[in-house]
Amino acid sequence: MHRTEDVLATLSMIRQHKLDVRTVTMGIDLAPCASPDITVLCDRIRDRLIHYAGRLAAVCREVESRYGIPIVNRRIAVSPIGRIAAGQKAEGLLAVARTLDAVAAEVEVDLVGGFTALVQKGWSDSDRRLIASLPEVLSTTSRVCSSVNVGTTAAGINMDAIAALGHVLKDTAERTRDHDGFGCAKLVIFANAPNDNPFMAGAFHGSGETDCVINIGVSGPGVVKAAVEDLVAHSATKPTLGDIAEEIKSTAFRVTRVGELIGREVAARLGVAFGIVDLSLAPTPQVGDSVGEILQAMGVARLGGPGSTAALALLNDAVKKGGSFASSSVGGLSGAFVAVSEDQALARAVEAGDLTLAKLEAMTAVCSVGLDMIAVPGDTDAETLSALIADEVAIGVINHKTTAVRVIPVPGKAAGERAVFGGLFGEMNILAIHAAGGSTEFVRHGGRIPAPLSSLRN
Repeated sequence: MHRTEDVLATLSMIRQHKLDVRTVTMGIDLAPCASPDITVLCDRIRDRLIHYAGRLAAVCREVESRYGIPIVNRRIAVSPIGRIAAGQKAEGLLAVARTLDAVAAEVEVDLVGGFTALVQKGWSDSDRRLIASLPEVLSTTSRVCSSVNVGTTAAGINMDAIAALGHVLKDTAERTRDHDGFGCAKLVIFANAPNDNPFMAGAFHGSGETDCVINIGVSGPGVVKAAVEDLVAHSATKPTLGDIAEEIKSTAFRVTRVGELIGREVAARLGVAFGIVDLSLAPTPQVGDSVGEILQAMGVARLGGPGSTAALALLNDAVKKGGSFASSSVGGLSGAFVAVSEDQALARAVEAGDLTLAKLEAMTAVCSVGLDMIAVPGDTDAETLSALIADEVAIGVINHKTTAVRVIPVPGKAAGERAVFGGLFGEMNILAIHAAGGSTEFVRHGGRIPAPLSSLRN
């Protein structure tokens, strides 16, 4: 039986505190589409996407209307194209990307992820060609997103791929110069990438998944912030951090239940499997929908100052605990995002000089995803970008967790100037990189950083 106060609390979360289902992501296995003939391959991909996702938008609207819970984004994640289109030349890979882009528009989804290569231990000629094609793909399509997994705790770190990706970022940014290098915002570079992540730009339909599955990403920073503020303002005595953690756990429980309800309903109406709810707190540029504001509600007045990392760790852990109790189908990234340009409180902290690149890197050790939506000077050299990627990937590999980098070198702009990406991607001041250019020789060694020892952890 549902308790009245729980129902009212959920209604309040939706109406007053911006709770929504951030994304319904349909994962589709494209393995049956593989063919050496590019025309056959593209036709099969189109037919399979239409077969599974043709009714996705309509069903989402039906469920949204029935429950009154907004579904902000509808997306598709496909099998890593690096495998499906293995053997194709550059023009073939571009044809696949354009097919994905066109079908995504036709079935009314916002983005399609999976133009992906998994190269953590080594890379084939097909993987090299896919990575080389990224500047053209990301600058000439509007909905296609890409990811490259360059490291895992089991395999180590592919430094050859990371070195190449520094040049890919530079080229992609230059080709989208008119939009502050926005093409780079559609590329995520991972360590320990999950197979069932519903959030873009890093979503893909990984191995071990069924033919078609619905994964859910729930928002909720505004809800958690309101709960913490209410606890602090109305407690008879000053709440301890343990009390705050308990409050966040309870709130995360309710948020996750909402996500699972919507996900199972959408999956049932489409006749496909329900996958997971991702517990991540994902911010938007709107005031009141910010992970940074939650930390401020805990008492960290200046984001980036001492205590910021501890507060983020508390938040991340409490969300995981509450969400895990609410659902047995939890997956994806499941943590707090610190996507700087998409979080107005974090973007303001960067503008004020409180939040630096070094502090952001430290904070990513206790949350997901990593260095996310960060603008850096356009004259940053490719090796420095690669070194930045390697640092963040190392944090994930050594600590047995997912980390990622989504960094944008903004052409023609310097540290302190403004980068504007628009919409959910937001805007921010460009961050300075300390000692840029100082790691060139390290990156140029290439090779593979060996997998870490799993015993003797400290």
